[in-house]
Parts: sequence; structure tokens; C-alpha cells
Amino acid sequence: MPNKKSAMKALRQTQTREARNKRVKENVTYLRRQARKALEAGDIKKAEALAKSVVKSVDKAAQNGVLKKNTVSRIKSRLTIGIRKEAAKKASK
Repeated sequence: MPNKKSAMKALRQTQTREARNKRVKENVTYLRRQARKALEAGDIKKAEALAKSVVKSVDKAAQNGVLKKNTVSRIKSRLTIGIRKEAAKKASK
């Protein structure tokens, strides 16, 4: 437990930020999971709609410093590649 007043305040701030960051990361994970499930089910329209919300939430998380820029790029890239592969599969059938 911190002894000084400033250390106590710093601890409170850290806990608040941790909670906020955790909520944001859980939301991003949930959206990514939903998009992945839509892709596995073959529902490209739904996956594209979810991809838009994933990109929006991930960009906002990067803007607020919750996620790193390269992490965001990797997430968006993998999602886009998955959607394109699924679309190509459907088009070839």
C-alpha cells in the first residue's frame, strides 16, 4: 500500500485506466470473434459489417493509446485477408 498522498492518487489513476483499457480490449476481442464466426459460417455480408465496427473500435483504441499502431494494423490486415479469401471461395463456386 502506498504511503504518500501522491502515490495513493497514482494508484487510483492506474486502477481506473486498467479497468478502462480492459473494457476496450474485451470489446475489440468480442467484435473480432463475432467477425470470425460470421466468416466461418460463410456470411460475408455480416462479416463485412462487423469488420467495419472492428476497424472503428481498433482505430479508436489506438488513438487513445490502448493498443499499439502495429497491433491495429495486424488486426485489420488479417481481418481483411480473411474476408477476401472467403469472398474468393464463394465467387469460385
